Amino acid sequence: MARNQLGVLNALDAAKTQWYHFTAIVIAGMGFFTDAYDLFSISLITRLLGRIYYHVDGHPKPGTLPPNVAAAVNGVAFCGTLAGQLFFGWLGDKLGRKRVYGLTLMLMVVCSIASGLSFGKSPKGVMATLCFFRFWLGFGIGGDYPLSATIMSEYANKKTRGAFVSAVFAMQGFGILAGGIVALIVSAAFDHAYSAPSYSVDPVGSMVPEADYIWRIILMFGAMPALLTYYWRMRMPETARYTALVARNAKQAASDMSKVLQVDLEAEEEKVEKIGRNFGLFTKEFARRHGLHLLGTTTTWFLLDIAYYSSNLFQKDIFSAIGWIPKAETMSATREVWRVAKAQTLIALCGTVPGYWFTVAFIDIIGRFTIQLMGFFFMTVFMFALAIPYHHWKSNHAGFLIMYSLTFFFANFGPNATTFVVPAEIFPARLRSTCHGISAAAGKAGAIVGAFGFLYAAQSTDPEKTDAGYPPGIGVKNALYVLAGINCLGMVFTFLVPESKGKSLEELTGENEGDGDEIEIPQASTTQTVPV
Repeated sequence: MARNQLGVLNALDAAKTQWYHFTAIVIAGMGFFTDAYDLFSISLITRLLGRIYYHVDGHPKPGTLPPNVAAAVNGVAFCGTLAGQLFFGWLGDKLGRKRVYGLTLMLMVVCSIASGLSFGKSPKGVMATLCFFRFWLGFGIGGDYPLSATIMSEYANKKTRGAFVSAVFAMQGFGILAGGIVALIVSAAFDHAYSAPSYSVDPVGSMVPEADYIWRIILMFGAMPALLTYYWRMRMPETARYTALVARNAKQAASDMSKVLQVDLEAEEEKVEKIGRNFGLFTKEFARRHGLHLLGTTTTWFLLDIAYYSSNLFQKDIFSAIGWIPKAETMSATREVWRVAKAQTLIALCGTVPGYWFTVAFIDIIGRFTIQLMGFFFMTVFMFALAIPYHHWKSNHAGFLIMYSLTFFFANFGPNATTFVVPAEIFPARLRSTCHGISAAAGKAGAIVGAFGFLYAAQSTDPEKTDAGYPPGIGVKNALYVLAGINCLGMVFTFLVPESKGKSLEELTGENEGDGDEIEIPQASTTQTVPV
């Protein structure tokens, strides 16, 4: 233990796995369950929205969302998420993790419900209000990223910290799976209650009026898990690392953690004054110590999310391109929702969820760096394996499903988890939430590129085969080549990210190297924070 390490922080680092660890995982993880459900459920209903609000009488194919509307519906939540990650990340360092935590959750609850109650009957009215509330939904989701990661890393012990933080993020897999299951149940119930012919048999009758309730129910369900965990979030004490290292209140930190750890801890007020280096984000000292680290966490998350969200949001288009999902005109509206949900649920079950939990199991054994490098490598390999014999997969759906599932498996047993974990460990306490928010925002910038770019890029090179309103693209095969190249770049930038396995947060950040003679530490009350 370093000479200036606080006893309360050392106690947290050395603590055996206890009930409060699992409680914190569930409380923080349910936020991520909700995040994933809300972000990815939109891909389950976009085709239904097109059928309901953009039907053209006499057209041989069902209605589809126009390009600008589809881009907005798919991407607006990511724009909100990016803004929320930056804002709440900064606010979490200024006001404290706990004080901001409940606000993000309530914003998610309100906007999930409001998204399903989108006002008006005209296509423009419904889409405008849907996009408005999904932006603010994304804003709340954005806050959950830096706050959940920071809180969990600051609560965890150093031996199993990676597993605990990645377990919070792994709840995202269950959120994606839950979205598919809810869509399956709702669409099956409506299909049973309001049987309808396929579009090719009866274009008008294939879309029963009651189908408008399907997408609303699916979106509004996202409010439930967030609402259920609000009370428990409000009962969590502020993290000792924020209270001691940022608010400079050793007495409160010792008191809070004594209750959590159920041991007596001494308030070392004199030692608090000697710990930490008082440098801000935009200083030469930060650039020297953490500049390359921040470049590494932002670039790898940016590149990962281009590939990950492209693949995830547009699974239905890829499945349709290889013929796994039947052509839209051969199904009714409710039946199409069911088929899309079935395909995405199978991928989540076979690749997404197992990948997350493999990371939880192995991250503190083989390390963050190895898992991230391995994940990017295998994502590259399997993207090429999908792209090179692309036309072969049109007659081999089982093989395609296996390859595609493996891509998601190694995304989640790889960079999709580690890019979330590492920024919560390698930056100083006073800047930890801010830097995680910046890293996560870079990732969402990549998601926006993926959401908007893949929508156009994956269109057929043949103008007669593109979706209505879209210009010709480079085709799914070439889009997969591009994603493989992006994953390869991710491997390169991974070398900028340090290994944090088995080290205390203060050892990683150098906060226990401070010397009261070298740096003047300002005295602060319990509510005062060090300026960023």
